[in-house]
Amino acid sequence: MIYLDNAATTFPKPTEVYKEVIRCMENYAANPGRSSHDMAIQASAKIMEARQELSKLFNISNVLNLVFTSNATEALNIAIKGALKRGDHVISTVIEHNSVLRPLNYINKKGVDITLLGVNEYGYLDLSGLKKEIKKNTKAIVINHSSNVLGTIQNINEIGRISKENGIIFILDASQSAGTIDIDVKKDNIDLLAFPGHKGLFGPQGTGGLYIREGLELDNFKDGGTGSNSNFMNQPDFLPDKFESGTLNTPGIAGLCEGVKFIKKVGRKNIQKHEERLVEYLLKELKKLSYVKIYGIPSAENRSAVVSINIDGIDSSQVGYLLNKAKIAVRTGYHCAPLIHGIIGTLNKGTVRISPGYFNTFQDIENIIMAIKDIYSKKLI
Repeated sequence: MIYLDNAATTFPKPTEVYKEVIRCMENYAANPGRSSHDMAIQASAKIMEARQELSKLFNISNVLNLVFTSNATEALNIAIKGALKRGDHVISTVIEHNSVLRPLNYINKKGVDITLLGVNEYGYLDLSGLKKEIKKNTKAIVINHSSNVLGTIQNINEIGRISKENGIIFILDASQSAGTIDIDVKKDNIDLLAFPGHKGLFGPQGTGGLYIREGLELDNFKDGGTGSNSNFMNQPDFLPDKFESGTLNTPGIAGLCEGVKFIKKVGRKNIQKHEERLVEYLLKELKKLSYVKIYGIPSAENRSAVVSINIDGIDSSQVGYLLNKAKIAVRTGYHCAPLIHGIIGTLNKGTVRISPGYFNTFQDIENIIMAIKDIYSKKLI
């Protein structure tokens, strides 16, 4: 199988990730921070190592400001529901994933005012329009760093600057960018950074995290055992314990740690450059096919490794089915980002999403191009 669905979950993972998950399960998969025996201490040490590696990657000063979650969706729920209250105003966009749109819809029903900004056909946000929507009660701006439908990369440095100048919390959804695109929480003035472990960070599924800026107070998302202050019924009010109730996914976090170390070894820029070259080649070959519609910016510049297309006269789900028969894995449909399809004209059909990753080759791109040609030629028979 040629795997081109890395925007959903990166596959395969580096060998080191698999080995560490198994090593953890076999040797130290005890409860971190709960006991004083060697296995529990080793588990705690590995989790701290993962915090340190992620903090270096995102330029986080205090490793304890990084909270582990089960995925980016949980991190975004903690950020959005924890920061916003009745009477507040929040700004976001129509290009967001449902992991943002659904929590926003939830808090809107609780009395939070929401503004969803439009984007152009390439998915870019008009920053002057963003400034005009800021009100006295605007509490937060929530932005998708890179679109999971169009690959559009927003100017987070400028958005962060606007947020800081206006005393607004900047929440960044880094689901499609963490590990591949440069993110610096200080330089970009990011207050809350939500990221998954299983995509660009090469970790296992069931891992993710949330960076919380020093001094920013959020309501806790859940209550329970933390291994700290265990003689009190009140939830701890310090990080990361406040948001890490229950047993952490130690094997998953151990694997995530190795994924981040792999990025450091190979070089984040080298990973990004390889993916850009694959996308550049893919777009070049797709443009030769008059029956293929490409969505988003028509170049690899300022685009993550996500390319959405449709083939004339063939439903996106049918294309996905036929590609699967050809042993090529892609994703089809609306990609959990319902509002953007009204902008790009795919409300009734969705798109075929091709998302190469670091372990893909140029031959993989040639194979999917040949498969697309074959699918269309058989339609004409």
